[in-house]
Amino acid sequence: MMNNPHPISDYLVPGRRAHLVGIGGVSMCPLAEVLLGKGLQVQGSDMNDGETVRHLRSLGIPVAIGHNAENLGDCDLVIRTAAVHDGNPEIAGAVARGIPVYERAQAWGAIMRHYPNALCVSGTHGKTTTTSMCTHIFMAAEADPTVMIGGTLPMLHSGYRVGQGDTIILESCEYCNSFLSFFPTVAVILNVEADHLDFFQDLDDIKRSFRRFAELVPSTGRVIVNADNEGARSVARGLDAFTFGLEPGAECTAVNLTQDRGRPVFDIHVHGEFYAHAELKVYGRHNVSNALAAASAAYVLGLPGEAVERGLSSFTGAGRRFEYKGSFHGAEIYDDYAHHPDELHALLTTARGLGYRRVIVAFQPHTYSRTSKLFDRFVEELKLPDAAILAEIFAAREQNTQGISSADLCRSIPGAVYCSTLDKVTEQLRRTARPGDLILTVGAGDIYRAGERLLEKDV
Repeated sequence: MMNNPHPISDYLVPGRRAHLVGIGGVSMCPLAEVLLGKGLQVQGSDMNDGETVRHLRSLGIPVAIGHNAENLGDCDLVIRTAAVHDGNPEIAGAVARGIPVYERAQAWGAIMRHYPNALCVSGTHGKTTTTSMCTHIFMAAEADPTVMIGGTLPMLHSGYRVGQGDTIILESCEYCNSFLSFFPTVAVILNVEADHLDFFQDLDDIKRSFRRFAELVPSTGRVIVNADNEGARSVARGLDAFTFGLEPGAECTAVNLTQDRGRPVFDIHVHGEFYAHAELKVYGRHNVSNALAAASAAYVLGLPGEAVERGLSSFTGAGRRFEYKGSFHGAEIYDDYAHHPDELHALLTTARGLGYRRVIVAFQPHTYSRTSKLFDRFVEELKLPDAAILAEIFAAREQNTQGISSADLCRSIPGAVYCSTLDKVTEQLRRTARPGDLILTVGAGDIYRAGERLLEKDV
């Protein structure tokens, strides 16, 4: 972060001009709208022209395509995403001119201080789904929340909304300690596992970060913790946390858990008493846990059980979370964002119980560091499907200093097939697919394109 002498809140006042670098990003676009609504003059830049940029321009926000120091104009401050580094010409230009540069998370942190209820959903995985469930519940309660999600929610047709209510709901990521810039009044901790090991030293380092996040909650707020997850429990040890879980002893739990066509149906009890009835439209035990987390947040913030029931019943999943894409020659294609071994385990064990003839997975590992450090775990989980097709590792923000490839994973997984390009993944899926199969394209990169191309060929 830049060494700025003044807090960002000093600049987030009407009349100031804010320049957002990467303004088309999933959490930068809503930030631009919120700042505009607060009376700031907002401008920005992005590498790509697209629907989001066109939307911002329709609001009167000028957006330059490409990064150039001249784009700064006469701005008073610069806000950047974590993906924008110090060498970016606009960041370097701002520093040279003495214009303060702040992180996106700092801006969201300053904004949420103005909301009586700041609900921040954290965890190694499950954040997007749980934040989306919370959004459905608070919308059902007509609370008119402001929302920022790290994915697309069909109900919103985007990953965010700008509301006029007293609640802000944010997906809160631990990477680069971003969530430590937040000011939660309610902090949800879904799970704490080893991940983002290109930034954190080890699991203990990750736990320290989550503990600091939990300690940001004031005495008048609540920390909500998954009692079934050892990492989350250890982070909250000694805190007066509200617990949820499927195992006995949690304050919020699922009772009378059954299935309707594979989807969970259960009663939500809080402190042993009925709170709401849930009939989920999404699959898996992990989504029961996510629903309990969302219900817990609703409960501590005083929402009626009826809103929980209506919100959960209307939730059909977030974008790229077991998202149905279509059918190819009798095989059904779904796409999922899972990119951590725990997420893979939840996805694949759920998929195996859905009654398909075979489960075929096209998996694209995400980042070299994660693949290297969790190699054995990935191998273990990728043995679960009937057939595994491995795309090359999606680099994201990294260089391949480890010299690792998906071909290395492939050699450790019996029957797995390595494909060096997405086109080859598509062709392998085409040759492999049979009627009655479930095809999953899985990963946080662009593996979804392989499934979409397969559907394009089904003419």
